[in-house]
Amino acid sequence: MGVPDRSKLLTEKKNPRTKDIDTKGALEIVDIINQEDRRVALAVRKERKNIARAIDLIVEAFGRGGRLFYIGAGTSGRLGILDASEMPPTFGTPPELVRGIIAGGKEAVFRSVEGAEDSRQGGLLAITTVGVKAGDVVVGVATGGTTPFVQSALRRARKLKARTIFLTSNPDTDPEVPVDVVIRPVTGPEVVTGSTRMKAGTATKLVLNTLTTAAMIKTGRVYGNLMVDLKATNNKLADRAERIIVELTGLSRQASRNLLKKAQGRAKTAIVMHLLGLGYKEAQGRLHLYGGSLRRVLETNS
Repeated sequence: MGVPDRSKLLTEKKNPRTKDIDTKGALEIVDIINQEDRRVALAVRKERKNIARAIDLIVEAFGRGGRLFYIGAGTSGRLGILDASEMPPTFGTPPELVRGIIAGGKEAVFRSVEGAEDSRQGGLLAITTVGVKAGDVVVGVATGGTTPFVQSALRRARKLKARTIFLTSNPDTDPEVPVDVVIRPVTGPEVVTGSTRMKAGTATKLVLNTLTTAAMIKTGRVYGNLMVDLKATNNKLADRAERIIVELTGLSRQASRNLLKKAQGRAKTAIVMHLLGLGYKEAQGRLHLYGGSLRRVLETNS
């Protein structure tokens, strides 16, 4: 069987606005790329309702003990891993709650693993290996929409009764099996023909960031616009945690630092300890009682 002809895909078409980009100076190239990038946010906005539907599925899954998996190849896979890896330090989540899977495994994070994206068996095996089950959510990310690894992974996830989401930047490619939500930010032909690491990749990052950030907000890991669920595991996060405690308790910086130590680096726990006059274990228990929501704890116990 020959190589599939992908020339009809919008992400593979030539961009008339960049046809002579190789004749331009550096500043002109910057301006051209910037003009193309301005189209990305609008493309994502047009998918706002589908993104919101996906967020609701993810929040529902988290509430029932489910997990979120991103699965993709190349740039799509790397962006999923990037977003997933930022959840524990930012929102204090366990590492297994949000995970990224890339065709070709860990090696493919740093360099291309040729042919991995074409392996249907690889997609099936990936879903089985990570233990996807009913109640989980699997987001298949394929900017072109045709990646066999992703398509087969969604097929297996659906068979396991996980909720499924398909993210693509092409208007004419669909998942091979029915999915719960399709998110389709159409970013058009790339600056360099077929280089979906550019506009389509940017749209992918915007969507993934929105999915997880909104899900974390809806599950009580943000208070106002503060990441109160962070755990101070390095100097930057310790500084941020101390400033959050200062803002929400009125304590001095030093007192907040001392309180954070008593709370084992957990900002949200520290805030509950101070405002409700509780010890560490009691504060943790109170948060657990109210699903980890600082707002619910404070409003109910004020």
